Amino acid sequence: MTKRFTATAAVLAILAGCASAADAPKVGDEAKDFELAALGGEKITLSKLTASGPVVLVMLRGYPGYQCPLCTKQVGELIGKADEFKRAGAQVVLVYPGPADKLKEHAGEFVKGKDYPAHFTLVLDPDYTFTNAYGLRWDAKNETAYPSTFVLDAKRKVTFATVSKTHGGRAKTEEVLKAIPAR
Repeated sequence: MTKRFTATAAVLAILAGCASAADAPKVGDEAKDFELAALGGEKITLSKLTASGPVVLVMLRGYPGYQCPLCTKQVGELIGKADEFKRAGAQVVLVYPGPADKLKEHAGEFVKGKDYPAHFTLVLDPDYTFTNAYGLRWDAKNETAYPSTFVLDAKRKVTFATVSKTHGGRAKTEEVLKAIPAR
């Protein structure tokens, strides 16, 4: 094998492994399992969460240089319907992405002053590992991730998916609640 062929093959292999927004989970797909740390340090594994019921997975923008006001509003609306999510048996997982440096500090600022119900968990996505695996990396100046919402059943099957290519265009809380599969 020539050096040129080897280098080209390596670049193609790297590109093939890179997810794009077109690779984001769609309705009917099986969501990739993951393990991320919650803000308090405990490990959260998707397969363990879905084994006990549906999961609402919300991709936030993290800290693109400021706390996103639309993420704050979205999380506030989700918390406002916490009782309905609980009655549906759904866990709500909020993914906060960003560079590992100061990610925990920024996430702490995001949750400060908010009362999170027990069935809501904020997890950290250092260096965009989850974001890239799910094809949600918004790789542009001052951007982090496409705001997205997925509803997953007990087998990690995606029953609802919204990926916004803008800061707005996020899933409405009522739509998400209606998409939660019956237990």
